[in-house]
Amino acid sequence: MLTGELRSQVDAVWNSFWSGGIANPLEVLEQITYLLFLRRLDELQTLEERKSAKQNKPIERHIFPQGADNKGCSFESMRWNKLKNSEPQEMYNIVSEHVFPFLRELGGDGSTYSQQMQGARFTIPTPALLAKVIDLLDQIPMQERDTKGDLYEYMLGKIASAGQNGQFRTPRHIIQLMVELTAPTPKDTICDPASGTCGFLVIANEYVREHHAELFFDKQLAEHFHHHMFNGYDFDNTMLRIGSMNMLLHGVESPTITYRDSLSQYYALQEEAFSLILANPPFAGSLDYDGTARDLLAIVKTKKTELLFLALFLKLLKAGGRAAVIVPDGVLFGSSKAHKDLRRIIVEEQKLDAVISLPSGAFMPYAGVSTAILFFTKTNSGGTDNVWFYDLQADGWSLDNKRQPLLDLEKLGTTPKTALTSEEHSKNNLPDVLARWKERESSEQNNARTAQSFTVPKEEIAATGYDLSLNRYKEVVHEHVEHIAPVELIAELKQLESEIQTGLLELEGMLK
Repeated sequence: MLTGELRSQVDAVWNSFWSGGIANPLEVLEQITYLLFLRRLDELQTLEERKSAKQNKPIERHIFPQGADNKGCSFESMRWNKLKNSEPQEMYNIVSEHVFPFLRELGGDGSTYSQQMQGARFTIPTPALLAKVIDLLDQIPMQERDTKGDLYEYMLGKIASAGQNGQFRTPRHIIQLMVELTAPTPKDTICDPASGTCGFLVIANEYVREHHAELFFDKQLAEHFHHHMFNGYDFDNTMLRIGSMNMLLHGVESPTITYRDSLSQYYALQEEAFSLILANPPFAGSLDYDGTARDLLAIVKTKKTELLFLALFLKLLKAGGRAAVIVPDGVLFGSSKAHKDLRRIIVEEQKLDAVISLPSGAFMPYAGVSTAILFFTKTNSGGTDNVWFYDLQADGWSLDNKRQPLLDLEKLGTTPKTALTSEEHSKNNLPDVLARWKERESSEQNNARTAQSFTVPKEEIAATGYDLSLNRYKEVVHEHVEHIAPVELIAELKQLESEIQTGLLELEGMLK
């Protein structure tokens, strides 16, 4: 975890950007990302130099070339360890006039990080601010994955708290729930076709590290982990740079984080390439048929992006692959032919595992739309038997614009340090979701429809036109009210009137 001092330093730098005229939090984070990448390049060069000295051989790869650029500035002076000791004005001149042209032209280390730097532009306004940022970043122990990952997460949180840009972030605890329920393995190939800051891929990375640490002792699995397991696509270059750096700082050497308009016909689909999809695709968008991939329209003819993304997931998954994706409630009960066709495909031709209804404030303050998480497995041969529904009413945070924690931090999330009481459960349902999920094929089958979770047979779902909204099947508990016959009620009222009259006469007599 970040220390309070480090958080204060980040806040101070953030405020300096603001007072310096950079109010867009994405731009702030983008500038910090470039500098983090520059520091990484210097660390890689240092490793090459140490390897050369140890083996007594020439350096195999010069990340910073020998000599100088076409303006006469030595590449050696652009390295982090040299740059950080420069005077602010000299530092500013080197970064603006030499480092950024170098980053843009960098063939780099062959990673997606270097590819994302091709559009890099320098916008830090003053030498003093640049020196302040570099001094802060130099204090981060970059060899400690958790610390540098936490640093970036803290800065990403500032995007989420800054208004409209929060649309790029799914709450971390919701992502953790989806990852815990899908339980990624070292052999999975994971994709988020609308990756943004790569939050889903980062949490999946952390889950695999925690539950399968042995993979790093297997050369083949380690190679798969660092180069093939994590795949993210986005059509916003700024988000690609931020997402790539997020993955780097969380210890993934070379994920595939690339530019792609996932729904466009101009980008060939990687059909049946992935074993796990984790995503929160854009809601309420609309595309022209002409610009939409033909093979997606062949599955479902629609202009709605939320439906097209579901069709895309079915294409991308391997047979046996699974998906956990967030959808607006309209997908669950929409009455158009496209809505019904897509739900029928998932229920009849694939295996729909579960529908978890999220509280309507889960994405506040950016959107109040009601959403759900769909869990399904691609089989191409059906397999849906009973669908598990869970009515998630509280996620541990207030469901208003403030989204404040309702419990102590150690009692939030899917795996709190101590078991929650019934009162605490009413504020955080996530651990209960995880516990009941494991029983969905056994004891959960016996739950009444009045329970927080229950199962519904496929035949019943089909009979409703494949309606997947929880409220269609949930039964409400009605309190028993004892009814009194009208004649008895009138008699009781007359008796009460008589008693009142008698009481008044007695009171009148006492007063005389």
